[in-house]
Amino acid sequence: MKAEELLQTLVRRTGLTSQHIHTLKSLEPIAGPLAPEVALAFYDYLGRDPEMHEILWSVPGRVERLYRSFAVWYRELFSGLYDEAYARRRIQIGLVHARVGVRPGHFIPAVGIVQELTLEHLRNALRGADILAAITAFEKIMAIEIALMQESYFSALWEGLKLTENEQLALMEGARVLLEKAR
Repeated sequence: MKAEELLQTLVRRTGLTSQHIHTLKSLEPIAGPLAPEVALAFYDYLGRDPEMHEILWSVPGRVERLYRSFAVWYRELFSGLYDEAYARRRIQIGLVHARVGVRPGHFIPAVGIVQELTLEHLRNALRGADILAAITAFEKIMAIEIALMQESYFSALWEGLKLTENEQLALMEGARVLLEKAR
C-alpha cells in the first residue's frame, strides 16, 4: 500500500481542492480547541459497546493515552497539510486499531460522533456562506480519513489471510506484520 498514491486517489475521488484545504486550515482556531470534548464523546460512545469497552479498558492507561492521541489526530484534520506523512499516520492508526481487534464496524459509527459534534460546532460558530464551505471541506477530509483507515484494514486482512483462515485472527496478524514492516 503506497500512502501517497492512495491519498492522491482519495483526494481526486472526493474532489478535495486547494480551496477546501485552505478552508480546513482556517477552521483550526475554531475546531482545534474542541478536540478534548470530541475525544471524550468518542470514547464514551465506544465504551458503551461491550467489545470496545474490553479493548479500551483492558490495558491500564490505554484510554488516557488514546485521549491524547485522538486530540493530535483531530487537530491534524484542520492542519491543511495532507501529504504522504499524513497518509502514513492515518494508515498506521488503522493498522494499530486492527492489531488490537478494533474493526471498522466499531470505528466507523464512532466517527459519526466526531462529525456530529464538529458540524454542530461549525454551524454555531460560523455564518452565511462560510458554513457551507466549512461543512463541505470537513466532509471531504472525513471521507478521506475513513477511506485511509479502511484501506489499512483491508491490507491487514489480506496480509493476515496468508497466515490464517480465521478472519479476526487474520486481521490482527496482518496488522502485526504490516506494522513490523513499517518500522
